[in-house]
Amino acid sequence: MAVTEQDKAWDKAIKAGDKSFHQGQYGEAEVQYQKALQIAESFSKDDPRLLVSLNHLADLYRVQGWYAEAEPLYRRVLGMVEKTAGAEHANLAAVLCNLAGNFRAQGIYNEVEPLYRRALAIYEKAKPPDHLEVANCLHSLADFYRVQGKYSQAEPLFRRALQLRENTLGPHHSSVAQSLIQLALLHRSQGRHSQAQQLQERAVRIIEQHMGPEHPSLANELANLAELHRLQGNWQESEQLHKRALAMREQALGAEHPSVSSSMSQLALLYHTQGKFEEAEKYYKKLVARREKDWGAEHPYVAEALNNLALLYEDEGMYVEAEPLYWKALSIVEKSLGPEHPDVAKRLTSLAGLYTEQGKFQEAERLYQWALGILEKTLGPENPEMAATLKKYASMQEKLRSRSEAAKTDILWQG
Repeated sequence: MAVTEQDKAWDKAIKAGDKSFHQGQYGEAEVQYQKALQIAESFSKDDPRLLVSLNHLADLYRVQGWYAEAEPLYRRVLGMVEKTAGAEHANLAAVLCNLAGNFRAQGIYNEVEPLYRRALAIYEKAKPPDHLEVANCLHSLADFYRVQGKYSQAEPLFRRALQLRENTLGPHHSSVAQSLIQLALLHRSQGRHSQAQQLQERAVRIIEQHMGPEHPSLANELANLAELHRLQGNWQESEQLHKRALAMREQALGAEHPSVSSSMSQLALLYHTQGKFEEAEKYYKKLVARREKDWGAEHPYVAEALNNLALLYEDEGMYVEAEPLYWKALSIVEKSLGPEHPDVAKRLTSLAGLYTEQGKFQEAERLYQWALGILEKTLGPENPEMAATLKKYASMQEKLRSRSEAAKTDILWQG
């Protein structure tokens, strides 16, 4: 078939969008993907380029946190694939995984597991049991369980995915490194830091072997390894690794790339943990400015940076400076993710902690109860985040009781 001008234009737009996407130039990527979609709409209804255009644009929106914009695109792709390929085709499973990831990012967890389970059933029926797409789906479902605190359900899935990848690709393949990384994160979530470090170090060796010593992917995993050292109190090792990761990101991607902000955040946390408040504040302020520039002033990443800066001020006893930052972070998260997202509960808990430190127990109690209501509804009563928030709430109540008893004693003594 002859290649038309429309064919060439679509191919050019998709390639330009992909290039901008990988460089972190999301605005330009959107322009190109929208152009590709507009062209693809003029092709026949069963032309695969329409699916490609929709999926690329949906992925772009999801990466930027624009989940509401991504969802209808994924649903449209899902309907098209189900209609043309059938309800048990492997391509349908891939779309189900994308949609599940979009719901997970929004905290709509009741939608996530059924989608991953359906995708896994399709893959296991359509593919050989040792196929990599089976491993990838196992990996996604396991990671979902990990973030929910369902560690006993997550670990066997992670280990099965790791074994499938090792058997199929060999022990030194980059996909094996990804399984090692996720299993390391699982151990880290459980406080098993030495086991996590062994897995993370193995992953770093694999990635360095494949990508070279200056690749941004290596920088990501050096940063994760640095975090494990921080959690174990190995400050010097952690700082060296974080600074190496930062230098690699700046060299490979440029000082303005969003991943540089990640290194700033991690270095700020390291200095904060050590009580080096001046150094931490410098990085936190830079981080807020960078994330506002990269993502816009109303993005959850900005809220996270503001929350961390507020926590630093709280630890320094600068409550007046901390309070408006906590409220601003809460407002951003409510607006961008919705009033019942688990991240809203996290911001409420942070603000409640500040009020507890100030002795404003009535305000703190209202915020804790609000946060607990969100967590019980979205994550369930057995989630570790729920337990951690209950522990903080109980600590606040104990401080209130102690203060009340001390006040009664003072009255009796004065009488």
